[in-house]
Order: sequence, then structure tokens, then C-alpha cells
Amino acid sequence: MHVQPRQNPLSYSDFYADHRSARPPVEGTVARGQLYSDAYFYTGKIGSNPGDYMPFPVTKEVLERGRERFNIYCAPCHSRVGDGQGFIPSRGFSRMPPSYHIPRLQKAPLGYFFDVMTNGFGIMPDYASQISPEDRWKIVAYIKALQLSQDAKQADVPAGQQIPSEPPKFSEPGSGATLPQVVNEPQTGLESGREHDRRRDNK
Repeated sequence: MHVQPRQNPLSYSDFYADHRSARPPVEGTVARGQLYSDAYFYTGKIGSNPGDYMPFPVTKEVLERGRERFNIYCAPCHSRVGDGQGFIPSRGFSRMPPSYHIPRLQKAPLGYFFDVMTNGFGIMPDYASQISPEDRWKIVAYIKALQLSQDAKQADVPAGQQIPSEPPKFSEPGSGATLPQVVNEPQTGLESGREHDRRRDNK
């Protein structure tokens, strides 16, 4: 048992006809976690054309996750409102990214945005290794929300809301360590204590 027959990796072997000790996977083998049975979910395409529907329902949580991922990966070039005026182009990037609000991209199917994130486009690299397929779809949903937000009509918003929305009013501007305090926003115990201390010091 101390000296067992074995083969070093990729070594020569007389046992197999091709003399290779390392054997290829059985035909049709799929690695765990790589069974891409839903082609549309992983490509955004139906056949060779981009599809135009979400593979799962769009909820508030989906849009919030999409916004988070968009602000991390997309906003540096496309800006947080999607107008192509991000920080990187402002520093002399060789080519400005297009605005999501031009007619061509407003009419683009959902699968088009997914495909661009997956495979890249022009000088934009792909983000397939950084962003999971599910998160790419959530970013797509958020991009459509951005497009609507910049071109919304009064009929598109709930009754009682205006376009554009009223800017928030702040009772406290905040500092580098604290967030601004919006008027009528409930204060936390810590913030309430700071407000009490501020008023006491001003007396």
C-alpha cells in the first residue's frame, strides 16, 4: 500500500490507446454551475437578434440592485443620469459614450443593453467577468427607468407628483461624517442628540 501504481499529471501511459494518462471529460459533461439552459437569460438574444423582455419580474428590489450596480460599473463613464457626461469622459477620455436618452437607445430592445455589457461595444470593454448575468439584467431594468425619468410626462407619474420633482429641503446640511437631514425626515436617536447639543451650545 505504500507504493501504489499511479500516473503523474499529463504523463505517458501504456494503458490507453492514445498513451495519455489524463483522460478528457465524458462527452456532454457540464461543469457544476455552468448549465446555461436558458439561452436568453445568458445572451439577451432570441436566435441572433436581441430580445425585448425581462427574464424575471421587475420589482423595487430589482431596480435598487440595478441602481447600485449601475452606479459602480456604469456611472463613471455614462454618469448617474445616463447622459454620457461621467467623470472619466470629463478627464479627457478619447471618445464620449452615448447618452441613453438619444432616440436610437430609447428604442433599443432590452437584450441589446445586456449584450453590450456581456461582450463590450467599440472601446467599451465587456463586464461579463465583473457582473453576473442576473445583475446585468437588473442594470438593464434600471437603464430603462433612467430613460423614463429623463423623458417622463405628467401622465406617467402618480397623482399629486410633479415633473420635475420638488427638490428636497434640508434642516441640516450635514458634514463629511453625517448625512444631510431632510425636512420632515425622522431623526435617529444619535442625530436627535446632536441637534439637542447644538441648540444647547447656541444658547
